[in-house]
Amino acid sequence: MTMTHPSASPKTPKVLTGKKVLLWLLGFFAVIFTANGIFIWLAIGSFPGVVVESSYKAGQAYNQEIAEAKAQAARGWQVSANLERSSDGTAFVTVDARDKAGAPLTGLTFNAALNHPAHEGEDIEVLLVEGSSGIYTGHAGGLRAGNWNVVIEAESSSERVFRSENRIFLAE
Repeated sequence: MTMTHPSASPKTPKVLTGKKVLLWLLGFFAVIFTANGIFIWLAIGSFPGVVVESSYKAGQAYNQEIAEAKAQAARGWQVSANLERSSDGTAFVTVDARDKAGAPLTGLTFNAALNHPAHEGEDIEVLLVEGSSGIYTGHAGGLRAGNWNVVIEAESSSERVFRSENRIFLAE
């Protein structure tokens, strides 16, 4: 007499029907389309893709930008910018401006534009005030930590004499 265990009975194989294949196929594509939809929504919402409003107008000013860059390079100014957070959490932009010989540049009007690389609504303009000789400082408010695109411009008698674009990291 042979004894068999009740759970040792042979299992009936599962039958693969056309209905099951269709459900698996529809489920697979539903997951793919959902993931793609989420990625598209995140991509469009995080960066609009617009660098300049009008490429035509930017192209028209190209030769003037080149001439201004050559004049700026001929001056040989040494301008460094720093973005720091104070103990109370507010951010400050500091610019140290020196001429070719290393002497402080005074009497200029410096402006800084801080643009967040991914969030367009967080852009801020900062007017820098000269404190000590050649050191210009401005209050930038409560900026979030991370990378910021900083455009620094200096004017002398309403003529732009310096322009610089850099990416600066602001610590927490």
